[in-house]
Formats: sequence, C-alpha cells, structure tokens
Amino acid sequence: MPAEILIADDEPASRRLLEAALQRAGFDCISVANGAEAWRALQTASPPDLMILDWMMPEIDGLEVVRRLRNSPNGFGAYVILLTGRHSRSDVVSGLQAGADDYITKPFDPAELLARVEVGVRVVSLREALASRVRELEQAFSRVRRLQGLLPICSYCKKIRDDKNYWRQVESYISEHSEAAFSHGICPDCYERVVATQLQGAKARIA
Repeated sequence: MPAEILIADDEPASRRLLEAALQRAGFDCISVANGAEAWRALQTASPPDLMILDWMMPEIDGLEVVRRLRNSPNGFGAYVILLTGRHSRSDVVSGLQAGADDYITKPFDPAELLARVEVGVRVVSLREALASRVRELEQAFSRVRRLQGLLPICSYCKKIRDDKNYWRQVESYISEHSEAAFSHGICPDCYERVVATQLQGAKARIA
C-alpha cells in the first residue's frame, strides 16, 4: 500500500468526498487545491507514487501536471488517476495520451474509485518490484563484466596477475571481483599424485 495518496481538486466538496472514501479504506491522503500545489508536492524527496488529479484546476490543470510528471526523471513509476466532469471519448484519449494511467468521471462512485485505486496500488507494487529486480540484475552484470576478458595466469603456480601487475592467488582475485566464496578440498588426481605418494612415503619411513 502506498504511504500516501495525493488528491488535487479545486472543489472543496469533491476533495472532502475523496479524502473520506480513501481514509475509510485505510489510505493516508495529501490534499491540495490546485495544480501548482500538486506539482510542488511532487518535488519532495519522497513524493506520493499514487495520485488523483482533477483535470480542470486553477494555475496548472491536471493534464499539465501529468505531462510534467512523465517528463521528469523520476516520474515513470507514479500511478495517476484523472478525475473530471469531461465525458467524451476524445477527452479520455487525451488524458491517457498525456500520461494518465486511469480516468474517472464526476460524480464518482466511491466503490468504483476504491476499485481503481486498488488497481493502482498493485501496479505501483509491481513497478517497484520490477525496478528492484532490474537494479539487482544490473549489479550482477556489473560483477560479471569485471571478470570478463583475458586473465594472465602463471603456467606453474596458477597465480593471476591483476591490473596493478601483482601476482595473486586465483581465489583471492575472484573473491575480490565477485561474490564467490571458496572451500578447499583435494581432487582425485591430486590425491593420487600428491597425497597418496606422501602417505606411502610416510609409511615406508615408519616401517
């Protein structure tokens, strides 16, 4: 659930109805009376990610707020519902083309409003989850890229030469450039070639 929902409507009665419906459903609201105040509320460090904007407002209308939001660096993830008395199909198209995600006409039905807000909550959650996953993948790709390329490795001791021309153990180099961790064991070939030979030598000395 979003921390707060921004309501922007210049009609006090409509604004109070919106607040009452949303607060009964458990949402916190920020209410403003015009588009300029709405735009200022979106410039904070933690702006609301779900908003209900009246189309016709003084100073800046809802459509212009949407356009500005979509053109801002951090405006993609916000979910915008336009609220208006306009009913024509061309108005609906104009609102959606400007960047609104949904559209409700006045007078609104509280049940329909809440249903559309719940859709917005799900979309915002999915967008946040997707953005988080993208960041994780970018970090993973960055780590992979750091391990790409030709690595100089000693033919005898198998140390790797790093970009500062120091020779380092393979596990030390890889641990620094990735999240890999190492556990040590003995492979069958080395056991036969090294360990078994040492054990036999030890037994022979004891005998």
